[in-house]
Amino acid sequence: MNQIKRQWGLVAGIVLLLGGGVAFAARLRDEIVFVQPGSRAPQFTAKNIATDSVVTLDAYRGKVVLLNIWATWCAPCRTEMPSIERLHQRLQGTDFRVVAVSVDVGDEQVVEDFVREMGLTFDVLQDRSTAIQQIYQTTGVPESFVIDRDGVIVKKEIGDRLWDSPINETLVRRLLDGR
Repeated sequence: MNQIKRQWGLVAGIVLLLGGGVAFAARLRDEIVFVQPGSRAPQFTAKNIATDSVVTLDAYRGKVVLLNIWATWCAPCRTEMPSIERLHQRLQGTDFRVVAVSVDVGDEQVVEDFVREMGLTFDVLQDRSTAIQQIYQTTGVPESFVIDRDGVIVKKEIGDRLWDSPINETLVRRLLDGR
């Protein structure tokens, strides 16, 4: 009889533990938001190196945004920057914005020199705190997010890309046209 009581006690303990674990997981799931296509683009704060002003994602509300998180010391970032500039140039005069956020922790002069050397004309921001990497759950640099007019991420890319490729340009144009 004692063995049966112990077995039932063990079963009851396991059931309570599983029930508590399921309740905890359900509660935790609501608090964890993954940054991925289909999710709302999280807010961030960074300094615009051209205007010396603090900028948030809200500054681009209603625009289609290519958010690029990068660093001057990153070779793949250097590789993809010309294609980002070409896409920016092709779509000038539309509601498309490139927002390139450098996570260089050093002096902004390094970022300014990089921008000048590469001939970049789109918005370049710097987040010396690197908080944007945590906010956007990046695994490194470069990582890029295409964000629609409603602030929803429609594409996420890890690593360098040819942003002026026909596929990427078509995606942006469709988002601009509202399709």
